[in-house]
Amino acid sequence: MEFVIYEAEGQIGIITINRPKALNALNSQVLRELDKVLGQVDTDTVRVLILTGAGDRAFVAGADISEMSTFTKEEGEAFGREGNNIFRRLETFPIPVIAAVNGFALGGGCELALSCDIRICSEQAVFGQPEAGLGITPGFGGTQRLARTVGTGMAKQMIYMAKNIKAEEAYRIGLVNAVYPQEELMGAARKMAEGIAGNAPIAVRNCKKAINEGLQVDMDQALVIEEHLFGTCFETHDQKEGMGAFLEKRKEKHFINR
Repeated sequence: MEFVIYEAEGQIGIITINRPKALNALNSQVLRELDKVLGQVDTDTVRVLILTGAGDRAFVAGADISEMSTFTKEEGEAFGREGNNIFRRLETFPIPVIAAVNGFALGGGCELALSCDIRICSEQAVFGQPEAGLGITPGFGGTQRLARTVGTGMAKQMIYMAKNIKAEEAYRIGLVNAVYPQEELMGAARKMAEGIAGNAPIAVRNCKKAINEGLQVDMDQALVIEEHLFGTCFETHDQKEGMGAFLEKRKEKHFINR
């Protein structure tokens, strides 16, 4: 791996986009390496992923304009498809993914963060979808996920105007869950990941699946999805352990993802 680093710290995995000289911009190689890394995550052991960017200037400053500038229509569509497939894989990954946005998250970087379950950022983070100012549309899900996250009107304003917003505004509109000083960001991400990892993995994964799939259908269908996933938690070790600890008034819980 040249541009994507993966480290496992017990039950927490950390993926770092490592192309700081280019502000961690996404090109075809970065996308392929990210896809490969996701295939290497041992989800039997790792319960939460943190995704961040190398350095202190950028999470991901966007897709690589120098690579895209000469695309034909067919090449542009193929690049969008490649990015969408990988970002969708991240969005539907079995375990939760926290984006720790440490700087610029523009274009493909904003779209990458939107593909994660939870976004937190540093005070110097900057978000935006600048594509309209470059003569293109967002191509990695920005028109879809941004509207679903911050609402249609705000998403249209951000995309049509192609203007960036700072961390405080991103928090105000619900694009991020929290803002931290730069030096505290990764510590906060790890603390959040530890809190998630301490709960029953099967239950957490089923919650993610229920939310993601339920948002794509009407309420009646969504409730059926939830009922099924609720039912599959029963007769597992972790369900018996969690409820047993509650009834026995035990603080210690030994969840084993089984």
